[in-house]
Amino acid sequence: MIKSKFPDIVFIGQPNSGKSTLFNAVAGLKAETSNFPGTTVKHSHSKVRIKGQVLNIIDLPGSYSLNPSDAAEKVSLRHIFLEKPEVIINVVDASILGRSLELTLELIEMGYPMVVALNMMDLAEKKGVRIDIPKLEKLLGVEVIPTIASHGRGVKEVLDKAVEVLEKPQTAPSIRWSKDVEDRIQEFEEQIPLDFPMVANKRFSAVKMIEAGKLYFDQMLKSLNPALKKSLDGTRKKLEKSHSAPAYEVIAAERHHAAMKIFEESSEVKRGGGASFLEKVDDLIMHPVMGYFVLLAVFLGFFFIIFQVGSPVEELLLNPLNNLRDFLSLNIGGGLFYYILDGFIQGVGGGIAIVLPYFIPLLFLMSLLEDAGYLARAGFLMDTFMHKIGLHGKSVSPFILGFGCNVPAIVSTRILESKRDKIITSLLIPFIPCSARTTVILALVAFYLGPLWALGFYVVNIFLVGVIGRLLTLFFKMPSPGLILEIPSLKFPSLKNIAQKTYIHLRSFVKFAWPLLIVGSVILGLMQYFRLDQGVNLILAPLVENGLGLPRELGVTLVFGFLRKELSLIMMLQALGVEYQNLLTMVTQQQLVVFTVFINFFIPCLSTVAIIWKEIGKKIAFLSIVLNTGVAVLLSLVVRLLFGI
Repeated sequence: MIKSKFPDIVFIGQPNSGKSTLFNAVAGLKAETSNFPGTTVKHSHSKVRIKGQVLNIIDLPGSYSLNPSDAAEKVSLRHIFLEKPEVIINVVDASILGRSLELTLELIEMGYPMVVALNMMDLAEKKGVRIDIPKLEKLLGVEVIPTIASHGRGVKEVLDKAVEVLEKPQTAPSIRWSKDVEDRIQEFEEQIPLDFPMVANKRFSAVKMIEAGKLYFDQMLKSLNPALKKSLDGTRKKLEKSHSAPAYEVIAAERHHAAMKIFEESSEVKRGGGASFLEKVDDLIMHPVMGYFVLLAVFLGFFFIIFQVGSPVEELLLNPLNNLRDFLSLNIGGGLFYYILDGFIQGVGGGIAIVLPYFIPLLFLMSLLEDAGYLARAGFLMDTFMHKIGLHGKSVSPFILGFGCNVPAIVSTRILESKRDKIITSLLIPFIPCSARTTVILALVAFYLGPLWALGFYVVNIFLVGVIGRLLTLFFKMPSPGLILEIPSLKFPSLKNIAQKTYIHLRSFVKFAWPLLIVGSVILGLMQYFRLDQGVNLILAPLVENGLGLPRELGVTLVFGFLRKELSLIMMLQALGVEYQNLLTMVTQQQLVVFTVFINFFIPCLSTVAIIWKEIGKKIAFLSIVLNTGVAVLLSLVVRLLFGI
């Protein structure tokens, strides 16, 4: 029965079950998808119309269970427990059905209307897993729809079934465990007063209180009167005595046994011949020695492909842009309108001709590696090095996301349980060369000095992250725990998903970053007309001219670089009054390297500082500014001394 105008339909599943892919297939480009566990760290939502009914669909972070172990899982828990959705769509990875069903059984225990989307059926078949859907439905007591979300198969059927379940009340299924465990649960359940703040239903509340070492809702904790607390402790002791194990392990074992039993009764596994092609590739990728050579080869290939695609496209697009500027200069002259128009053209044209040729292939290749499942493997291989600098292995995930954009990388530090690790990782992420800074590196260093120089820049950058990380962790003496990272199946990625993800990031650049490039260029044009830029350059001359050995005119670009790193690249040409191809007539190659070093490390961009402030606090945000600026100045001075500028 429909209770609200826009019923909540919640998508929940274990990490890497294809949940966000299924959500995107329904809602469009609303949630980023990847083959890297823990990508969704906050929920996404959208409204869709199905069979004349408008539904509010919600994509929650991936969760292994309803007993949260990290911040992302707590987001899911709070939403399901407190918001109480009308229908739950549980997305299950069919290729690892036995393990995936443990979360399904927890959701079934809640008694909410539910549909199981049995996703990745193609991968299950490749593994030799044959699932009897009607038998599985009978054993679970809920509707099961087979899907292949990456190809759009079964998506409509899932939503149609969700609407049916929404309109027709279901009898809550019941999964029962061993008799002695059921007896203990029932005994405690009878002690719970009627006015107790239930979570879903009485049985579910009883089970959660028995298995939870801590209660996650203050309201429940406050409602535990002494008599109920005594009864709870007694129930736990009885279970622990009869099973010689902690109560939470007893409950977990019962659920695991039930999940495996359902899997065995509903599925058949047929082993084929030798290892498949992808399995052989995976063995090479994860080899304890060869895996690192593969990692290096992937990194080099990643870098050179971007350069080989971007460089010729950049040169091709720059010619008409420069011709247009020359035409305007000859026909309009140097008035106010010319400076405004020239600034506008440089902002628009710079984005098209200088930024996008590198930015698009970068986004495409990052999405390719994510969806193929390689980034998770890279994270696993890098775990040992993370411990060398004193960090948790889970910090690999935010660092890898940082190569795309530092903002979601900072947000993803929510998966780190330790506040210490969150702070250190958040301070290090701004040193990771994001797509904006990669564009600057490729467009300046690689274009003018060659790709090997740019590669060396990356190597030094990664080494610098390790050194700074090690220095930061010296202030914290707590040990770093080991890496627990889900390694998804290696698979051929869907070009449709890669294109969607590339489009999402590209759209974000067009909507947010590109307007900043245009407005910044126009403002600089106005400043040049009214000679205001000279005042800014004079103030910054001790740093820019005397300290870094750069032309004084570049001082104003540092101010705008705080808004967006690409701005410094575009406005560098504007400030010097030179075309891109002729840049080396105004600065030397050595000065180009110093400028690139300083811009890349000098103050995280405004959006990164803002998200650090929001996620960690203003003190850490200010510390990040000071740390990055200090490193930028020190490193630039070292480079200047090495080059003898």
